[in-house]
Amino acid sequence: MANDKKKIKEKKPKFSPYWIYGIVLAIFLGFQLFSSGSYQDGGTITPAEFFKYAEDDDIDKVEIINRRIAQVYLTKDAEAKEIHRKSKPKTFIPSATKLPNYTFEIGDLQNFENDLKSIGKYDILSLNTKENVWGDFLIGILPFILLIGVWIFIMRRMSGGAGGGAGGQIFNIGKSKAKLFDQNTEVKTSFKDVAGLEGAKEEVQEIVDFLKFPEKYTTLGGKIPKGALLVGPPGTGKTLLAKAVAGEAKVPFFSLSGSDFVEMFVGVGASRVRDLFKQAKEKSPSIIFIDEIDAIGRARGKNAMSGSNDERENTLNQLLTEMDGFGTNTNVIVLAATNRADILDKALMRAGRFDRQIFVDLPDVRERKEIFEVHLRPLKKAKGLDLDFLSKQTPGFSGADIANVCNEAALIAARNGKKAVDKQDFLDAVDRIIGGLEKKNKIITPSEKRAVAFHEAGHAVTSWMLEHAAPLVKVTIVPRGRSLGAAWYLPEERLIVRPEQMLDEMCAALGGRAAEKVIFDKISTGALSDLEKVTKQARAMVTVYGLSDKIGNLTYYDSSGQSEYGFTKPYSEETAELIDKEISAIIEKQYQRAIKLLEANKDKLTELAEVLLEKEVIFKDNLEKIFGKRPFEKESSAEIKKEENTEEEEEEE
Repeated sequence: MANDKKKIKEKKPKFSPYWIYGIVLAIFLGFQLFSSGSYQDGGTITPAEFFKYAEDDDIDKVEIINRRIAQVYLTKDAEAKEIHRKSKPKTFIPSATKLPNYTFEIGDLQNFENDLKSIGKYDILSLNTKENVWGDFLIGILPFILLIGVWIFIMRRMSGGAGGGAGGQIFNIGKSKAKLFDQNTEVKTSFKDVAGLEGAKEEVQEIVDFLKFPEKYTTLGGKIPKGALLVGPPGTGKTLLAKAVAGEAKVPFFSLSGSDFVEMFVGVGASRVRDLFKQAKEKSPSIIFIDEIDAIGRARGKNAMSGSNDERENTLNQLLTEMDGFGTNTNVIVLAATNRADILDKALMRAGRFDRQIFVDLPDVRERKEIFEVHLRPLKKAKGLDLDFLSKQTPGFSGADIANVCNEAALIAARNGKKAVDKQDFLDAVDRIIGGLEKKNKIITPSEKRAVAFHEAGHAVTSWMLEHAAPLVKVTIVPRGRSLGAAWYLPEERLIVRPEQMLDEMCAALGGRAAEKVIFDKISTGALSDLEKVTKQARAMVTVYGLSDKIGNLTYYDSSGQSEYGFTKPYSEETAELIDKEISAIIEKQYQRAIKLLEANKDKLTELAEVLLEKEVIFKDNLEKIFGKRPFEKESSAEIKKEENTEEEEEEE
């Protein structure tokens, strides 16, 4: 019943001041209408008829209005005559004065007077001048009404009122564009929808708790933190966490993007920051969420070409002042998200502004399983679907990638006319996302197809024979996206990587080109992606991780991200030459190692390539038939309980 009443209220038209304007205008028009023509004349006659009636003594008087119109009034006896029966005026509004029976135009007044004198009836003539006050008033004021109406219309459009469109909000340009979520706004996302991210979720939940029950923390002398920065790779759930906060917190939540502060006008960004915090303080306790804060939070003074008045820097300065300045209100907490924390200004990152940096990393195998459970809820799944298998088949996938996998799997199942989404649909979805769309109709010559088969078989053989290489899942020579073939692996999820592990992976990556060399004694351009991957790994070994004996325990990696603004290398030309030689030596050594490995297993390589040419797709079982059980099988790291490591996590290239 309450909802019905609410709907009825919503359907009722809202009062508008324009109603008053309309009523007043209608009154004016009514007065004009009824004052000038509040009756219907009995009839219009000709001057000849008038003079005939005058000679018959039927005319009581004739009144000349404004020297042009003659209004004829009959005597009482004449009104009773049959000929004048229809002359009685019909009034809309009762009138106290007598109204004319006939009207006609007289032409020239002097001639009319002379004609009346000639018949001896000049005494019935009277002259009168009438003014239409309301009509003259409306005609005089109408231009001003039009000007005022046009002015109001333009001002309403410029101020972002009804109509909007181009030029809108010209006077509200300094106002904040933040979207407000409060108790009256229904936000469906909650912490139940955020799978994995236990540490980050706990920190964010605590921030909500700060605002709900501040006395719990302040009684011990603690202060509520000013802000929290969510940092992590794209798609890991930073904005999703903020949505959950908006859904869970029973306090006003202001959400906007960093780019919402940016405008072509000088001073607008700083003005919007001031207005945002003003609104937040008025509704405190409250939360402000700024997504992609790197749009305005980039380190200052790095771009010398921007000129003396950098609008972005002014916006950042205002944000710094609002977060921790003289007029700061402690009941406003700022949440921000970015995947480029290395380029943010140091003043923004200090304690007192963003007191907490919450790292939202890529999910591990256990967290991926939880994320799959969330995204599989709306899907019609096949019975017995193994979530552990799916989580192991998606290493390095972010939460957004997993959501995409689930959606693609549902689309593939629907395309194939299935009633439920099964395991094969998910595998096809993973292949589709990683490798691209299958192109079975792509024109490829038999010699090219044979070269691709041996190339992919070379990858499979080298990875199978090397201890630290990632175990193979499947190999295909069906073209996908821009590639003519692909090999899928299940990499071990390591927190630290040792040199022998990197070298084995490089050797396996070079197995494709090595197979072409061993079989055909020729190489091709098909190894481009392999060479790119290997070169990056070798460069990282030498210049980032200090894993080269000739370079030593040195790194030229700058985690602060400031090196991108420099114009010089952090090493000499001699060192640059040494680095280049060392990178080349590492890659060449692994290439020769792959060639030796494949020459020793040339017959098995050929056998595997023939199977691949026949079936186009081969799996781990096909390799086991040819090579036997892989000698380096071990328990997957996904099944080993993850222990705490006190060493700093190293970045894996």
